[in-house]
Amino acid sequence: MAVQDKYGKLIDYARQAGVQGLSIKEDNNVLHIDGSAPTSVKDQMWNIYNQIDPDMRSGDLVLNIHTTDANTASSSKEEVYEVRSGDSLSKIAARYPGMTWNKIMEANKDQIKDPNRIYPGQKIRIPL
Repeated sequence: MAVQDKYGKLIDYARQAGVQGLSIKEDNNVLHIDGSAPTSVKDQMWNIYNQIDPDMRSGDLVLNIHTTDANTASSSKEEVYEVRSGDSLSKIAARYPGMTWNKIMEANKDQIKDPNRIYPGQKIRIPL
């Protein structure tokens, strides 16, 4: 089964919900979905993903949806970090002064359900 077929319901929802700047790319059997949407749309996309891959173990999707809500804190700074083989949230946090794995977890609670389950290629936000 092709990755785009597997996530067809998610892709269809993103299109129907009008995700801005929607980009869908497949690279090495990993589907990358990028764009911008209100928090409610982003949350529903994560709900659909959770229905398709409840354990979030496949490691074949990178969902990078930025929120467009007016009340989103535009003054807060963050950096996007791509997880590498052998990384853990603690190891990633050690690269940033004053950072803890808990802060990274909180900033990414929409895509990380278990702090022990991150995968290479996953893009996570590092709050600065």
